[in-house]
Amino acid sequence: MKTDSRPLWTPPAERIASSALTRFARPLGFSPPDYEALWRWSIDQPERFWRAVWEFCALRAASPPRAILEDAQCMPGARWFPGSTLNFAEHLLRHAGSAPAVIAIDERGRRRELSRDDLRGRVAEVAAALASDGVGVGDRVAGFLPNTLEAVIAMLATTSLGAVWSSCSPDFGESGVLERFGQIEPKVLFACDGYTYAGKPVDTRTRVARIAAGLPGLKRLVLVPFLDEVPDSSMLPAAVSMPDYRVRGASLRFAPVPFDAPLYILYSSGTTGKPKCIVHGVGGTLLQHLKELVLQSDVAPGDRLFFFTTCGWMMWNWLVSGLAAGATVVLYDGSPFHPGPEALWRLAERERLNQFGTSPKYLSALEKSGYEPMRMHDLGSLRTVFSTGSPLMPEQFDYAYRAVKADVQLASISGGTDIISCFALGNPWTPVYRGELQGPGLGMAVEVFDDAGRPRRGAPGELVCTRPFPSMPIGFWNDPDGSRYRAAYFARFPGVWHHGDFAEITAHGGFIISGRSDATLNPGGVRIGTAEIYRIVDAQPEVLESVVVGYRHDGDEDVILFVRLREGCVLDDALVRRIKEAIRSALTPRHVPARILACPEVPRTISGKITELAVRSLLHGEPVKNTEALANPQALDYFRSLAADWRR
Repeated sequence: MKTDSRPLWTPPAERIASSALTRFARPLGFSPPDYEALWRWSIDQPERFWRAVWEFCALRAASPPRAILEDAQCMPGARWFPGSTLNFAEHLLRHAGSAPAVIAIDERGRRRELSRDDLRGRVAEVAAALASDGVGVGDRVAGFLPNTLEAVIAMLATTSLGAVWSSCSPDFGESGVLERFGQIEPKVLFACDGYTYAGKPVDTRTRVARIAAGLPGLKRLVLVPFLDEVPDSSMLPAAVSMPDYRVRGASLRFAPVPFDAPLYILYSSGTTGKPKCIVHGVGGTLLQHLKELVLQSDVAPGDRLFFFTTCGWMMWNWLVSGLAAGATVVLYDGSPFHPGPEALWRLAERERLNQFGTSPKYLSALEKSGYEPMRMHDLGSLRTVFSTGSPLMPEQFDYAYRAVKADVQLASISGGTDIISCFALGNPWTPVYRGELQGPGLGMAVEVFDDAGRPRRGAPGELVCTRPFPSMPIGFWNDPDGSRYRAAYFARFPGVWHHGDFAEITAHGGFIISGRSDATLNPGGVRIGTAEIYRIVDAQPEVLESVVVGYRHDGDEDVILFVRLREGCVLDDALVRRIKEAIRSALTPRHVPARILACPEVPRTISGKITELAVRSLLHGEPVKNTEALANPQALDYFRSLAADWRR
């Protein structure tokens, strides 16, 4: 993909000078804007770099490490800060006082706020209740919760005890939750009585009752009121209401655990089978999140940090770590378009947000709605817009600078659940170029390999990481010999982390992500990233969204494009010709679909990602193994019916 030589945004000199990255780098002998030199040193000297991050971000250890890195040549197998013990919640709660720690807003307009001291007090009381139920180091506690205060309190209370937290959002179906929580056997479950979305209340109590019944090791069900201040718990007679689940006046205590003790269990999407339970460690998560928040994203004490997310996406975990950086974390639960496209921008203006996180899907929908936030809202406090979840297309960069804010840093970031962090993201030293992520994360030896495992630049290939990093998973749950873990990331290139993204390193040292490599198209033996086609098709005014897949046919592969159109639009011959010509003109003849069809819905995972693999499987007569991973499983009915017609 060609990129522009002129930047869309260049960091002002005063912003560079005041950034935490500059304060961090200068004593180490590095000066802006030479991010490349600092990055190269960070991967060549990992022990010095990560020690410097530990010290700059003021991590506290109950027991000091005997080394920074052991077995550095092993991947997987390297050990970070061995011998050290620390507590995750202690770092997120280390800032005291009356300043707001968390602000929680929902689509109904309800706003709740907790100061840093109030948050500490609430966490202490819930932690004492958990301890009285026998929760201790290594036990699992689960949350089936909206993105609100109670989720943060429950997570911090759990991790203060050295226990392990795992969460799903309440839009998950019963079997989807049990496929996840059933594997990890939580001792306590925090669950909501319901939630609201797009103005519609959804009662979850029946699902909660069945989920609790399906978890044989469960000792306590805590019901969180969300629809009502005093929930009707008659369906759940054994549940205790969260307002009552507390030990009043309890003191805050923190259990120190080893650096590589389990902290979070996150889940793969599960669209190709039972979800993998990915276990992330205490120290690696904390250290990596602080590096990304403080150094890469320049989140400063007192900033107001927001990301539109649910408790079922790793960006929730990333967002809440903003507490350790001294930021006020702003939560939102509900539809980002309720009652209209202005919803999140009213929040940004009213709360004076400094960082605003979202997804390409949201920016695309906002653009198609015709809404231009900069014309309607005072966004003077906004410094950074984050985008992740799928590739951010060049046209969406244009929209952000045209309609959101002209002098904002648009930081497209990419990593994922697998590493609970980023491989490539923004930084406060270098420009933003159209269609590009600014660069690799410090300490992350990110490269692009060709199919033979050779590094390449200026051409697409497989995104890999060639050296260990602290936020690698400590393993998968119930994988005692590590074989499933190694097969997931190290089978393709032994000793190298294979992430599964199709990517390219640009002349600026930035990255272009073209989609998942297992979803790439292969007509005539030429690999094509799906994002290249989406950027052209989704820009058509008649198209709301699309999904493109490869269909094996006569020893080759045809590109098949499905489009969901605006109401009142028809996929006639003229529109088909216009879409094909737009693709041919912007890309190559190989990119042009063999067929373009209209579909009623595009299937997406619960985290909002298009699931090309499910569509491709159905077209080839293969089963989709786990429809519970989808937000709209009914969308598959069209493709299933179409595939049956093709096979007749």
